[in-house]
Amino acid sequence: MRKLTTVFLALLTCITLVSCGLGTSGGFTKSGRLAGEVSKIDLSGMDVSVGSKNYTEQILLGKIAIVLLQSAGANVHDLTNIPGSTSVRQAQLEGDVNFSFDYTGTAWVTYLGKTKPIPDEQRQFEAVRDADAERGLVWLPPATMNNTYTLAVKSTVAEKYDLKTLDDISKLPEEKRTYCVDAEFNARSDGFDPMLKAYDLPPPEASEKSIMDTGAIYAATAGGTCTLGEVFTTDGRIPALNLVPLSDPRAFFPKYNMAPVVNEDLIEQYPQLKQLLKPIIDDLDNERMQELNRQVDVDGKEYSDVAFEYLSKLGIVKE
Repeated sequence: MRKLTTVFLALLTCITLVSCGLGTSGGFTKSGRLAGEVSKIDLSGMDVSVGSKNYTEQILLGKIAIVLLQSAGANVHDLTNIPGSTSVRQAQLEGDVNFSFDYTGTAWVTYLGKTKPIPDEQRQFEAVRDADAERGLVWLPPATMNNTYTLAVKSTVAEKYDLKTLDDISKLPEEKRTYCVDAEFNARSDGFDPMLKAYDLPPPEASEKSIMDTGAIYAATAGGTCTLGEVFTTDGRIPALNLVPLSDPRAFFPKYNMAPVVNEDLIEQYPQLKQLLKPIIDDLDNERMQELNRQVDVDGKEYSDVAFEYLSKLGIVKE
């Protein structure tokens, strides 16, 4: 009877989460033992629900957290792959999720409703951290990786016209200034037209701009459908397709530095969580995140395998 009751409660929990819009990426997530500089940390007794949004980088970051926390002895509930940023945010505010990785720009613009981003990365982080402290959410120090928007070109185009920054688009002959963007970026207040204005670039003719799905833009840019394509700066297809992202010297785009977000009661009970996460935060820059994303999107590896291999190579988890 006790076994049946346990099964019923587990099913009820699952049904409740699904009805609230939460879901998991599923599958077995391998764990091991902590090693190296974090080997002495013990999180036995911790009960933690790890949430993530439903795209490659977010699911992968969630799996990295799950492998690490399980290896430290925590009891981990996998709530990765939740549709939409605001759904993850609401789940964390309500306590259904008490650990996630999020982005400073997303919090500032989407969650907190600010219209003017802060150009300095540290000041942007501090503003988000301080605002969310009132909501019982603790932002731990961020990584240098900045998953923001930019435009990218083929490496051959970058070399031919000496393109390194968005300012350099002006070096392109006008007939070469063709763009591939998605519908959201085309309409955003921090998107395509405002970016052109910020860089003193004329708007393209209708025939010079193609609106397409986000995922199709990378191949379209690499294949020459357009010269300049909208990309996310940590996407693994950038190196895989030999694309060159253009830097943003005028700091037009918001900063989207990734940071762990932990519910206040959890970090108060387990302050060593900050030390456990530090090697990851210190390591993850744009190039590293591109490589990890590439292993999933291009090589077809499983999220949990990429996560475990990454932590093993980092020297903080072993079999």
